[in-house]
Amino acid sequence: MNVQHIAAFSDGPRGGNPAGVVIGDSLPDDGQMQQLATTLGYSETAFAAPMADGAWRVRYFSPAAEVPFCGHATIALGAALARAYGDGTFALTLNAARITVEGSRDRPSADGLMQAALQSPPTRSQPLDAAWKAEALALFGLAESDLDPCLPPALIHGGADHFLLALRDRARLAAMHYDFETGRELMQRAGLATIVLAHAESPQRFHVRNPFAGGGVYEDPATGAAAAALGGYLRDRGWPHGGTIAITQGEDMGVLCRLQADIAPTPGASIRVRGTARMMTP
Repeated sequence: MNVQHIAAFSDGPRGGNPAGVVIGDSLPDDGQMQQLATTLGYSETAFAAPMADGAWRVRYFSPAAEVPFCGHATIALGAALARAYGDGTFALTLNAARITVEGSRDRPSADGLMQAALQSPPTRSQPLDAAWKAEALALFGLAESDLDPCLPPALIHGGADHFLLALRDRARLAAMHYDFETGRELMQRAGLATIVLAHAESPQRFHVRNPFAGGGVYEDPATGAAAAALGGYLRDRGWPHGGTIAITQGEDMGVLCRLQADIAPTPGASIRVRGTARMMTP
């Protein structure tokens, strides 16, 4: 398999969350896809093959299991499709949704920078059940007083499920730690992609961390699916987002990532998540 290594949501020519991208005439079998994703060790690898209707059939695998939707690997795929077929919008058929991704080559220089933007699956959110909330707080050693009362804990969705815990203090976010095995058991039992820990620096600027133990990764440096889910949650809350939010991730890991989420006013509607992608040397 020809693997492209692309960092999505990069900070220009630096940072970004690495993804593997495999584009072929047909998808490999499940075992081959899982084996490659495990070997690469990236938080996700995207596999894409053309369909008769002009769309691309896409599946995503983490090192531990298949996931229903991955935002940063979709951004990487959009960049790869633009490189191969020219700038444009590409229809994607996922396991449980149909979405689009746009890809464009940012400049003709040799730095490999591209722009990509995805339209997420529909979003939804609901208050987090008290028992789940208690488990999530205990996992990270958090107290009720650590939470931002303006953004109460929630179960959020934008193609995959996530718990959201919004923290008052940026330093508390930077100090995030948890037991990996306990986190993996909780995330798998709850059917989560990640747990979103967020701090609102301002109504339009967020700092976010995403533990991803259920996928076999301690922390995902940038998570487009969670960004979409967060955008949908803010819309549901009536948060003064002004139509777009900027998300900084990976800073506490030393892998700076920058995401933009554009929030249309219609309840439940798709969120547009965009950023820069850069080619990597494996």
